[in-house]
Amino acid sequence: MTTQLESPRPARRGPGAPRWPKETFGADLGASLVVFLVAVPLCVGVAVASGVPVELGILTGIVGGLVVGLLPGSTMQVSGPAAGLTVLVASAVDQHGLAALGVIVLGSGLVQIVLGLSRLGTWFRAISPSVVQGMLAGIGLVLILGQIYPVGGLAQPESTWTKFAGIPDLLVTTVTSPAGRSGLLLAVLALVIMALWKKAPAQLRLVPGALLAVVATSAVAALFAMPVQKVEVGSLLSALNVPTAAAWGELATPAVLGSILTFALIASAESLFSAAAVDRMHDRPKTQYNKELVAQGAGNTICGLLGALPMTAVIVRSATNVQAGAKTKLSRILHGFWLLLFVMLLPGVLAFIPTAVLAALLIQAGWKLLELRQVVTLVREHRSEAFVLVLTAGTILATDLLIGTLTGLAVAIIKTAIDVSRLSVRAEHDDEHVRVELGGNATFLRLPRLLDHLEQLPTGKHVHLDLTTVRHLDRACYQAVEHWAAQRRRGNCTVEVALPARVG
Repeated sequence: MTTQLESPRPARRGPGAPRWPKETFGADLGASLVVFLVAVPLCVGVAVASGVPVELGILTGIVGGLVVGLLPGSTMQVSGPAAGLTVLVASAVDQHGLAALGVIVLGSGLVQIVLGLSRLGTWFRAISPSVVQGMLAGIGLVLILGQIYPVGGLAQPESTWTKFAGIPDLLVTTVTSPAGRSGLLLAVLALVIMALWKKAPAQLRLVPGALLAVVATSAVAALFAMPVQKVEVGSLLSALNVPTAAAWGELATPAVLGSILTFALIASAESLFSAAAVDRMHDRPKTQYNKELVAQGAGNTICGLLGALPMTAVIVRSATNVQAGAKTKLSRILHGFWLLLFVMLLPGVLAFIPTAVLAALLIQAGWKLLELRQVVTLVREHRSEAFVLVLTAGTILATDLLIGTLTGLAVAIIKTAIDVSRLSVRAEHDDEHVRVELGGNATFLRLPRLLDHLEQLPTGKHVHLDLTTVRHLDRACYQAVEHWAAQRRRGNCTVEVALPARVG
């Protein structure tokens, strides 16, 4: 007698079953505390780098935890203000004012919701990896170039050119002024602590290196009364930047509409690329891209209503969440609750943090975005892909994020079109006949090469042109071949053309 064994089906959660089981609560609670400790300095640092009040950065982190954390889409991703958007935010605030920030963020959130409901989220995975890496590297370069100024106690210039041009004055100020020397010392100390902490035992590394660096350097600055600028913190409620009627009037201007689309596309791409990376780090349920895009849009819509910073899923916090042992969405929800509790009960603690230390955190984040080892590997193995990467990053540095990314995408598309249009031409000659066999893809991009080969064939011989092995023959090449064959026949030459089964 044989018995058939059925594969076990996952138990369905009944209406009375707990949403987050007791057996995973302890792991999620511990992970949420670790992610919270990582999120605090990053939320503050991103806000400072973006040129907005510190409270707006923390507010975005709270919404990312309590709102996006509850919505379907991803299990392990943690959302909040991202270092990669500081360039966009600073530019938007400079051009349109802080009052318009909420309108831009809200508009971008609505665009994300539409993209998700239209099931376009999965299409973001079709973007060339070299363009994505170039975009991140460009953001990293801009971030590093901008944050070296707060280290020296100076405000960062607006354009890339002025940032480069101001480096000599920055060096002089850093070396000669007490604030510059103190800021440099604290920034270097923070970077050294974070680098050495990676080599500490795993049990100790449960305390994030960024948090340890902030606490240690803030203590040094207070103990020695260093003359450095520190974070300015106010009430969370008083910092709300609810869009006014005048700000809503900006919605009709092309510049604001362009900013909305730019925010939406970049934030969506960063969130979904982060999802792809985080999904490889755990064995929990994988991200549902369209639902995640809707969740990010809902979070940005609420952030826009509050006038806060835009949010994305952030790889640093998400990776920390996985590494800290999170099991369910509860960990990222609780991290938002701890942020809210902290800013309500202990906001004065942030006033001890030197801005030079936050700049050091963002410089480290920018350095990670560069991923130089991968760039070197790409240069060695795929030079054309490396060219797209370097071009994208360089254009972002020279112009802005949108132009640089679009340039990279355009070049990647052209490169792909050339790669898939490879055409082989093989000719066999004898006394009276010439047999020409084509292979690959005959598209208009290879039309000049095809015509060169055909026009060089000797006259007076019978030509057999075999295109049956061509995978794709577009209309341009088909018409060119037919025109060439007709010309030959008018010159009393015999030509046979064997066409593929299908002409595109």
